[in-house]
Amino acid sequence: MPKPQKISATPADGLEEYLLNLTRRRFFGQLAAGTLGAGLGGIALSQLLGGRSAAGAGILGADGAPAAAPSPAAGFMPGPHFAPKAKRVIYMHMEGAPSQLDLYDYKPELAKRFNEDLPDSIRNGQRITTMTSGQSRFPVAPTKFRFDRFENNEDGLWLSELLPHTGTVAKEICMINSMHTQAINHEPGITFFQTGTEQPGRPSFGSWMSYGLGSMNANLPSFVVMITQGVGNMQALSARFWGSGFLPSEHQGCRLRSGKDPVLYLRDPDGVSRADRRRMLDLVDELNEEEFKESLDPEVKARIAQHEMAYRMQMSVPELTDFSTEDAATLEMYGPDVHTAGSFAANCLLARRLAERDVRFIQLYMRGWDQHGNLPGELSAQTRAVDQAQAALIKDLKRRGMLDDTLVLWAGEFGRTVYSQGQLARDNYGRDHHPRCFSVWMAGGGVKPGITYGKTDDYSYNIVENPVEVHDLHATMLNLLGLDHKRLTYRAQGRDYRLTDVKGNAIPALMA
Repeated sequence: MPKPQKISATPADGLEEYLLNLTRRRFFGQLAAGTLGAGLGGIALSQLLGGRSAAGAGILGADGAPAAAPSPAAGFMPGPHFAPKAKRVIYMHMEGAPSQLDLYDYKPELAKRFNEDLPDSIRNGQRITTMTSGQSRFPVAPTKFRFDRFENNEDGLWLSELLPHTGTVAKEICMINSMHTQAINHEPGITFFQTGTEQPGRPSFGSWMSYGLGSMNANLPSFVVMITQGVGNMQALSARFWGSGFLPSEHQGCRLRSGKDPVLYLRDPDGVSRADRRRMLDLVDELNEEEFKESLDPEVKARIAQHEMAYRMQMSVPELTDFSTEDAATLEMYGPDVHTAGSFAANCLLARRLAERDVRFIQLYMRGWDQHGNLPGELSAQTRAVDQAQAALIKDLKRRGMLDDTLVLWAGEFGRTVYSQGQLARDNYGRDHHPRCFSVWMAGGGVKPGITYGKTDDYSYNIVENPVEVHDLHATMLNLLGLDHKRLTYRAQGRDYRLTDVKGNAIPALMA
């Protein structure tokens, strides 16, 4: 491939001639040469640092001292578009779809309808999955669990007896019982919730936020993901759920693993010193710079930025994952599982530590909520694993003065049916997928606390008041982060894309 030629056009040559010569490849070539702005490397680094200098962002050199500030860069940042109420997100995704009927959406009259057929007027011809489409009956399965009313700022929040610890933070919770989605199966359902579309390949919510707001900590990624193995049926988790799609690759999520090596290949091999690693990285960067001169591929610059991030993470990640600085009362608040690496409790504490280090988007996946059979037993085990830890996270953020600017979301990809899948007994039943209505909740970060928004019918099958679609939830969250969802766009494949596609409205009633 021939090297790009230098454009010699000047205003005297005529604007038309200049624009004819300004192909995409030559445009990037000029950026690299510094004739148009500060170069792609400066742009990438500026986005990585959120517009701050290396010294101001706390970048450390080989000797542990602050590195020299880079040359000023003219990086473009799409937002914030207005004053934000939140500056970071902790998103707890319960993969597999928790049952709203057994946790949040209290329907006491269903106890009188045990084993009755779901009325045709309620189902109204709506589609169901192939897992229950062959059933001759759709018997109503009331929850076997007691619900309790917890004090909040309005008329009380109903929660299952499975969530006593969550009830202690009821005043902070904004419960939405009228969520609905398009997808009826897990893979497209999770994809839709993470990216705003059922089609794979689009940027994830965390990547959009990283792109839109930049990083606040140059020594850690702006988007971090952690996964906990649950109990029961496990759905696959694809790395594309936290991928950057067509956004620059530095915005993709970085997965922190449990155990000895939170990030693979982060430790230097035996016999390799920090100075050795720095010299090796400098040599690799020089080779990448030569590659960029040949290819003009902006991803080469992104790769350089990621190498530098990995170098800094060699010092920041071990300190992050060391719980020895936490006092006994804090560890006790999160529960005994906090000492088990990879548990939901440990990941919740890590989420708080990431938040106080100003990581933009922190995502916790909890697997195992796909309860088609033996729901009472599996749901009890799942909630035991999350209840105390998620309540502790809210309390911990609040007592540290961080809840006000940390937006917390608890959600699955859809809900569960009121009718039982397979055999029905009062103390044992299963539930199929149900996208028509389900429950999610938010806390902190400018949401209106202590409210229950939206209402479903007597069977928790259809929404009868204040429906909230996934795009609406995304638009509302972006609004709280100071971003107009219609203006947070990225041009790819010939058109402007956004997280909310061509839909979505921010809901004022959910915001304080």
